[in-house]
Amino acid sequence: MAAVAARDPEQRIVFSLLPQASRLKNVRYDIRGPVLRRAQELESAGHRILKLNLGNPAPWGLNTPEPIVRDMMQNIDAAQGYSDARGIHSARLAVAQYYQERGVRDVGPDDVFLGNGVSELIVMSMQALLNPGDEVLIPSPDYPLWTGAVNLCGGRAMHYRCEESAGWAPDLEHLASLITDRTRALVIINPNNPTGAVYSEETLLGLLDIARRHQLLVLCDEIYEKIIYDGAVHHHAAVLAPDLLILTMGGLSKTYRAAGFRSGWLVVTGPAVGAEEYLEGLQLLANMRLCPNVPAQFAIQTALGGYQSITSLVRPGGRLHDQRESAWSKLTDIPGVECTKPDGALYLFARLDPAVHKIRDDQQLVIDLLNQQHLLLSHGTGFNFPTPDHLRLVFLAPTDVMDDAIGRLGRFLETYRQ
Repeated sequence: MAAVAARDPEQRIVFSLLPQASRLKNVRYDIRGPVLRRAQELESAGHRILKLNLGNPAPWGLNTPEPIVRDMMQNIDAAQGYSDARGIHSARLAVAQYYQERGVRDVGPDDVFLGNGVSELIVMSMQALLNPGDEVLIPSPDYPLWTGAVNLCGGRAMHYRCEESAGWAPDLEHLASLITDRTRALVIINPNNPTGAVYSEETLLGLLDIARRHQLLVLCDEIYEKIIYDGAVHHHAAVLAPDLLILTMGGLSKTYRAAGFRSGWLVVTGPAVGAEEYLEGLQLLANMRLCPNVPAQFAIQTALGGYQSITSLVRPGGRLHDQRESAWSKLTDIPGVECTKPDGALYLFARLDPAVHKIRDDQQLVIDLLNQQHLLLSHGTGFNFPTPDHLRLVFLAPTDVMDDAIGRLGRFLETYRQ
């Protein structure tokens, strides 16, 4: 046998052509795209960037409650092997009981899939559902992972309008006009990211009636369900429509300030007749990933059953409530800036009056803001909003930090022109 020549360790393989997979061509996730890359470049050059672009509680001292961390650590020895593909039984039982207590009928641990955050479960729900060309109704503006997941799976995101003048409530007539024979599912994000809208019972019943009439799968992103203000009431779609097949998604990232744990859940409720193959597909995908992150699953039972510390944060005098109040007031004091006060979530989705701020490219605007003021925000079109006249600010930072940030934005807008 001929000897094999040793490869020179200094030699590098150069691919003549290594294209991106074609299924990624229509996938966008702009809120972590060019703007974030520019921020990383500035940080590498030694600049300190004030980041109000992500709903990540930990950098602002909003830490995971100690009992949740302690229980996860105490169970670490039991978390060394794979769990059931859907997740450990005690955590799934805790999730099922949580929804039972809120009026969801006939839900048990076998109806629960745990995931590496809601993000993984969103992608899995689309992978199991969509064939090329199938359509999914998604709000505009949206949490862009929903649109990205639909496109990644070969589907087509159909964005239904949410009306800023109506507190960002969905336009039901516009939604109904988008339905075709290829429409498979309706996505509801409540409370909404990025607008902070908390949908009324009437609005939800209207959305669910459309799904009922057109036999659509309903997917409810309820990750912010306990982050609500000023007496707003969150309604679970699964309670309002027990006759519909509904996938409800929640997790520990926001309410329990455990974003890095990557611990979320998907709960299947309603009649499964006719959906057996779809649910088998979800199980197949759960099996293929082996299991969710096991240590973080041990945090779920303690989180759902223990003291709900979020309550004190969102009431008057609580940190999140007061940061929202202060930031909204100062933001809307900037000439030409308007913002519907959010009833839920962690964001201000502000409008730049086109009569005052003539913006053609909002991504370029946030890059210019980043370059000039070292302030990182998110542009509205990154949330699949059609016009370049909105920005999203996260109000997780303490009031003095928010004051600084909004001051920088105001100074920037005084002279900025496109």
